[in-house]
Amino acid sequence: MLELRHLRTLIALRDAGSLVEAAERVHLTQSALSHQIKDLEERLGSQLFVRKSRPVEFTRAGQRLLALAEQVLPLVRMAERDLARLIGHAPGRLHMAIECHSCFQWLMPTIDNFRDHWPEVEIDIPGGHHFEPLPALAREQLDLVITADPQALPGVYYEPLFRYQGLLAVARQHPLADRAFIAPQDLAGETLITYPVEHSRLDVFTQFLDPAGVRPRELRTAELTIMMMQLVASGRGVCALPNWALTEYLERDYVKAVALGEKGMWSTLFAAIREDSRDQPWMEDFLNTARETSFAVLEGIRPA
Repeated sequence: MLELRHLRTLIALRDAGSLVEAAERVHLTQSALSHQIKDLEERLGSQLFVRKSRPVEFTRAGQRLLALAEQVLPLVRMAERDLARLIGHAPGRLHMAIECHSCFQWLMPTIDNFRDHWPEVEIDIPGGHHFEPLPALAREQLDLVITADPQALPGVYYEPLFRYQGLLAVARQHPLADRAFIAPQDLAGETLITYPVEHSRLDVFTQFLDPAGVRPRELRTAELTIMMMQLVASGRGVCALPNWALTEYLERDYVKAVALGEKGMWSTLFAAIREDSRDQPWMEDFLNTARETSFAVLEGIRPA
């Protein structure tokens, strides 16, 4: 009567808070997900959650199945890891580079979780390298690159992790602070603060400013997000960051955030790996762990 997919669906529904977002997480249409839940409820003879409640309110039967899912799914995941080891795969190596200054918020918990389950895999984040990460991945100098800018390279595969929205952070008293969204031309008279990387790697240029032929009045760089927020809060510029990177500053009312464009500026974050490592069980588990951890610790992201 019960299948693992049912348990995964209930966990997704609890974590996402709505049928629409839960369907995205389990890669089904909303209609297909609703049909799956209705079919399960008919088999059980009991409703599992209250319709049109947000966040989702589970019935006693739904809560019991959630408790089961929390027990069973981790055990299944552990068994899958153990079986992969029993097959006799050689210990792996996971040397990675991160083309994302604000990714450590979810990447560090991911690595900690992964290390607990795969202690034999050598993990390293080399620092001070003077080469482009993606070509280095193709040359086998690296094993994984976190990037939002995929390049077509022989033997390199891009696994989508999640989608995120880029927002413009402005001071609370800034004239743009109360806008529903801003247009590219609104940044023509602004000082734009960015991380010290090429403009070709910044979504605010490639997706927002460059297509409109707009340049900010002045550019300024900062190494750390907190430094950028201090500059923004004091009215010395504006900056575009992923929604999750702004969460703590918005909650403290330190700055305000405005959508970039009427439809918002959305991007996808990828894990770039080599084709020949896709079937490695430890690599597959790392990618799954990265996705799960991201949705557990970040707000405002969507399934890719």
